[in-house]
Amino acid sequence: MNTSYVEIPRLSRIPWLLHGFGTAEFSESDLREVAEVRALSPVILNQVHSASIHKIDKVPGKKLSGDALMTRAAGLALVVKTADCLPVFLVDEAHSAVAAVHCGWRGTQKRILEKAVREMAAAYKSDPGSLLAGLGPCIGPECYEVGRDVRDGFAQAGFAATVFWQSPTAPDKFLMNLREANIWLLETAGVRRGNVFSVEACTRCRPELLSFRRNHDTTKRMYSFVAIRSRG
Repeated sequence: MNTSYVEIPRLSRIPWLLHGFGTAEFSESDLREVAEVRALSPVILNQVHSASIHKIDKVPGKKLSGDALMTRAAGLALVVKTADCLPVFLVDEAHSAVAAVHCGWRGTQKRILEKAVREMAAAYKSDPGSLLAGLGPCIGPECYEVGRDVRDGFAQAGFAATVFWQSPTAPDKFLMNLREANIWLLETAGVRRGNVFSVEACTRCRPELLSFRRNHDTTKRMYSFVAIRSRG
């Protein structure tokens, strides 16, 4: 894995697209340096574990609160910050549109990724069956133990039971597959599984990645970005 950020080969073949899933070595200052070199303006949300999505066509006048950004404007780097949660990029090749989505368990339970697919369809006429999805590193299921309340909340939200299984540590604990829960949301929204590309890496297991569960650091985050190349 690149010590700075990792790319998904399928997305790297799109001429107008720039993207990267940052590692622990890729700080906000590194992000801004990359953005400056490539004539990009980073847009960083105040992430609040919501289902709130912002459609933008320029740098906002103030910092927005929410957990997803979408645009067709060139020169904007849509940023997701994570340290166990799942960063997801949605790419519409036909209409040159992108989205960046922060998928923690709360946002996933609120079905934010499914909502993002539907909002791209409404705003940009994106065909869900043609969308590409890039999934970055996140905590793996063997390392992601949650309580019965989380499992029951997902069941009430309509998720497939297969994204959870019994934890070996306690009868009221469960292991959650955050990545598969979001792939299930993509498929529910009409995205073809063959168009879903993943960086298969567990943040808790890989020392070059940041993990809140491993390090209990409330401040450090990895920075991932997706952008339409600046036409300037």
